[in-house]
Amino acid sequence: MWQAASLMLAYPDDGHADRLQTAARLLDHVTGERRALLGETVVGLSLRSTMELAQEYVETFDLHKRCTMLLTYWTSGDTRNRGADMVEFTQTYRAAGVEIPKGEAPDHLPVVLEFAATVDPEAGRRLLAKYRVPIGVVARALAEARSPYAPVVAAVDATLPSLSSVDDVSRLMRCGPPAESVGLQPFQLTVPPRRVQEVR
Repeated sequence: MWQAASLMLAYPDDGHADRLQTAARLLDHVTGERRALLGETVVGLSLRSTMELAQEYVETFDLHKRCTMLLTYWTSGDTRNRGADMVEFTQTYRAAGVEIPKGEAPDHLPVVLEFAATVDPEAGRRLLAKYRVPIGVVARALAEARSPYAPVVAAVDATLPSLSSVDDVSRLMRCGPPAESVGLQPFQLTVPPRRVQEVR
C-alpha cells in the first residue's frame, strides 16, 4: 500500500502514466477501505492530463503550505531546527544502505513511503509514526480542498497508529508550525539618525 501511495504522490512528470499503471497493479495486494481509497485516487488521476495534474500538484503541495508533504515543516517550520530534523531522515536511510533520491528532500512523504515499502519497513514505519500528526493534517487539508490526492493520503493515514488525541490535528492546523524567534529582535540604532538639512 505504501508503495502504491508513493507512486501516486510523486510529481506527475513524463513517468507519471507508468507509475500510475504500476500503482493500479499493486492494488491487487491491498484490501478493504484502503484499496477503495487508493482506487479512488487512481481513477481521479487517470481522468486528468499530465500537464493539468502537474499544475494542480504545484498549486496544491507547493503553493499551499497547509498541504505540504515536507513533514519536518510541521514540526519545525522554517526554523534552524528543521535541518537537524532532516538529518534524522538522512541518517535512517544511510543506516539502511541507501541514499535519498537526487532532487528530493529526505522528509518528503513519497520518499519516506518508498523507503518504508521497499527498503526498511520497520525504520520507515517509525518515521511515519513519529510524523503521524502532520500526515493527519495533510490528509484533512486535502480532503477540505477536495483534492484528487486526498484519498491516497487518507489511506496512508489509516495505516498509522491511532492519535492519542483527535485534537492534535486540529490544533496543528489552527496554530501552524513553530516560528523562528531567536535572532529576530528588531534592529536597534546605536547612533542617532543623521538629520536632513532643512531647505529654506
